[in-house]
Amino acid sequence: MTEPDIVDQEIRALQQRLRAAWQQLGDPTLTAFTRRELRNQMKQCSADLRSYLQKAAERRSQPVNRSARTFSKPELRILA
Repeated sequence: MTEPDIVDQEIRALQQRLRAAWQQLGDPTLTAFTRRELRNQMKQCSADLRSYLQKAAERRSQPVNRSARTFSKPELRILA
């Protein structure tokens, strides 16, 4: 796996984790302590997601350095 693939995979995983946490936060049987811990985990997850999204944005904004082959007229010599 390449580095961009890993970043994209982490972004998807963090988004899924946040989505699940929001659903869990709506559970009325959670205690106040559990809610607080869940919100703290969500804050940390959001910060991680922001940093990965920043990396992805920087990667996309950088120009791709592809060395295009340029064809030119070859130098020919006549051998006698």
